[in-house]
Amino acid sequence: MSVHPNDDQRGEISTTLNESFLQNPHVVYAELRRRGPVHRVRMWGGVNVWMVTRYDEARQLLADPRLKKHGPTAGSLFPPGNASTIGTVLGDNMLFRDPPDHTRLRRLVTAAFTARAVAGLRPAIVDIADDLLTEMSHQAPGRVDLMQTLALPLPIRVIGELLGVPTAVRGRFASLVMPVFNTSVPDEVHRARAELTQLLQTIVAAKREQPARDVLGHLVHLRDDGDRLSEDELLGTAFLLIVAGYETTVNLIANGVLALLRHPAQLAAVRAHRSLLPAAVEETLRFESPLNTATVRFTGEPVSVGDIEIPAGELVMIALLGANRDERQFPDADTFDIGRTDNRHLAFGHGIHHCIGAPLARMEAEIALDRLLSRFHHVELAEDEPLKYRSSTLMRGLLRLPVHIGGSASGGSTG
Repeated sequence: MSVHPNDDQRGEISTTLNESFLQNPHVVYAELRRRGPVHRVRMWGGVNVWMVTRYDEARQLLADPRLKKHGPTAGSLFPPGNASTIGTVLGDNMLFRDPPDHTRLRRLVTAAFTARAVAGLRPAIVDIADDLLTEMSHQAPGRVDLMQTLALPLPIRVIGELLGVPTAVRGRFASLVMPVFNTSVPDEVHRARAELTQLLQTIVAAKREQPARDVLGHLVHLRDDGDRLSEDELLGTAFLLIVAGYETTVNLIANGVLALLRHPAQLAAVRAHRSLLPAAVEETLRFESPLNTATVRFTGEPVSVGDIEIPAGELVMIALLGANRDERQFPDADTFDIGRTDNRHLAFGHGIHHCIGAPLARMEAEIALDRLLSRFHHVELAEDEPLKYRSSTLMRGLLRLPVHIGGSASGGSTG
């Protein structure tokens, strides 16, 4: 990372975020926070943005109405050929809308994606987790990749349940979702998006003919004072629910397991007292957020951050991972501590775009960790293989999580 301290004030590129940043962003974010709250940087793919790295400024800007999300406008600010979903059919959802459109879409989606609907998935999530762990137990004692055996398959199966994806096509559905989030191979991204769009169109059409009680079925037939989702909005919302319920959860599960394995005393505490699991999940969200940055915003008018003015029409990225390690907000911010109090992290964003899938992600992570620790009395990181993260500026996700697992455990205390 090359640093030119005075370039931020001139609006010139002061930092280029390369592969070393993607593998270890915390070092870069610490330096950027030290220098100031906002910086002009060049990101993966040659995209120039203003990056916000301190907690207070990040929280403020996440809720600032002067920062816009309108998809077509944001998409026009990216270099030609960029693999962003913005501006495609799959991007036609509330994530890329501003009020009043966002308000309307959020109201409609919330009517289907209710707390009751999420809570109703708990028995299915437990069953899915137990099935996956039973498959994993056939390799015990031995070495497994926890990404492939638990973190990746659990959320995609849950999303299949949530959306009511027919059993016959769930394998194809799962095979298309992962490439959509690959930001480093544009051709693969475009192909997967096109096929996923076609598959979702087929599923939506079937639910029009035969109403279903799943979330997507509710969205297809939902009416609110005569209002309903258009066809493109339905597809975009289905994709948003995949994003909200899949990618963040994959990373949260894996990052949570890794954090606990690297902190044996806290792992032992969670094994002994499962009531600590919610706190462990919250500290994972802060310490190693599943999202590196929030989704892109742009300035609808000039916005001042400290002594720097960001002009209108500029892309802004808010570094959730960086803000959640800000020592000004979190004492001993680089320490993983499940006993941390006042843990108001920004892992799921803040303001009107706060992640709608947050309750589902939390529940899946708690269940996954609980069932894993109940099934295996010994889980240990395989230290002989260096860990690598995906080449993504948006997601903070491992490529593999190799662990050694022991035999079956007798379970843990709920006290």
